[in-house]
Amino acid sequence: MKTVRVPAGWPATEEQARAAQDELRGRVVLDEPGPPPGTGTVTGVDVAYDDERDLVVAAAVVLDAASLRVVAEATAVGQVSFPYVPGLLAFREIPTVLAALDTLPCPPGLVVCDGYGLAHPRRFGLASHLGVLTGLPTIGVAKNPFTFAYQEPGAPRGSASPLLAGADEVGRALRTRDGVKPVFVSVGHRVSLDHACAHTLALTPQYRLPETTRRADSLCRRALQEATP
Repeated sequence: MKTVRVPAGWPATEEQARAAQDELRGRVVLDEPGPPPGTGTVTGVDVAYDDERDLVVAAAVVLDAASLRVVAEATAVGQVSFPYVPGLLAFREIPTVLAALDTLPCPPGLVVCDGYGLAHPRRFGLASHLGVLTGLPTIGVAKNPFTFAYQEPGAPRGSASPLLAGADEVGRALRTRDGVKPVFVSVGHRVSLDHACAHTLALTPQYRLPETTRRADSLCRRALQEATP
């Protein structure tokens, strides 16, 4: 497991973090479709915290997009790099997530984050932030709609409805299991929303959450138990 130090110059205040978001947001690429669903590799990233020890562990799990077989996995542990502030969670997680991705023995392909991309109050959630810093295509698949409005999609798997900030579509509520609460998909970087939803459906053959998220969540929880400061 790789050990991570907080990068020099990393934002230390809310003002610095919001300024960084404003600067980086202009680099998000929204006019690329991204890799075709079911091809190449797809990587899930997730984090787990130990608040008592002020630790964060990140996991990256690479799957073959066609078979959903695990190809590679990596973990990293670091000190929490930013206080808890809603809308700025990426600054707590990204140094360790980047380290886990860097440790992988193969290209990650599309990266799926357990969180948000454009579906974020400042239109720059973890998936967008990670995509801009790495250049990789990224999407966010979240468990709840954050602060955004949506109409319930139809009951069948594959039904979707817009996730709205006023009149702007910032993502979609997507039904991945018949009659089960939807997930909330948003573009991160270099992927279209249609492809982001298609990837999410390809990654959910059995469960509500993508296999990428399920496997990364399991790995980072195990790694946290084994982590030393």
